[in-house]
Formats: sequence, C-alpha cells, structure tokens
Amino acid sequence: MKKKKCRSMATSENWQLFVHKGRRNHKIVVYNHGHAQAGRLTEEQLQQTEQFRKSHVSPRNILRFFCEQNVGFAVSAQKIYNVVAKIKKNRMKGRNTVEEVLSLSS
Repeated sequence: MKKKKCRSMATSENWQLFVHKGRRNHKIVVYNHGHAQAGRLTEEQLQQTEQFRKSHVSPRNILRFFCEQNVGFAVSAQKIYNVVAKIKKNRMKGRNTVEEVLSLSS
C-alpha cells in the first residue's frame, strides 16, 4: 500500500509554491554570517570601532579584535569598512576632501 502524499499548491503569474508533507526539503542553516540581524554591530562595538580608528587601527585588525573577543562573531569585513566610512563621513560634516584637508591644516 502506497503512502498518500500531502501536497498543496499556491500559484501566481510568476511563481508556484508546493508544500510536500509540510516539511522542509533542506536543512535549516545554522551559519548566519551575512544575515541582517546577525550582521549588526552593537552600540559598544560601534564606539570601540570609532576609538580604534582614532588610533589608526586598520579595519582588518578591528575585525580580528572583534572575532577574538566573540567566538561566532557574524559581522563581515565589508560591514566594518562601511562603519569606518560612515565615521569618516560624519567627522567631515559635509565638507569635501579638499575642504577637510584645509580645515585640518588650520
């Protein structure tokens, strides 16, 4: 005797969804690197990043520091570079690069 397959289907113009026996057809991903929620820096980490940049620590070493402090740290190197760029942009207060250099020399 064959088992009865439970199958439901939802359709639209561009896609179809099949549910087979109400179960996933793949394993649940445990590795959450790159997911939006896991990829956020905490307020404390943002402040530490700003302090590191004032001390001229490279983004690569900032990431290494966070990974050593927190096993399973899921923030990408690109996120650290983006935070560093945002810190620099906030520090420049809307000035362009030439205006920023001139303001530093005076």
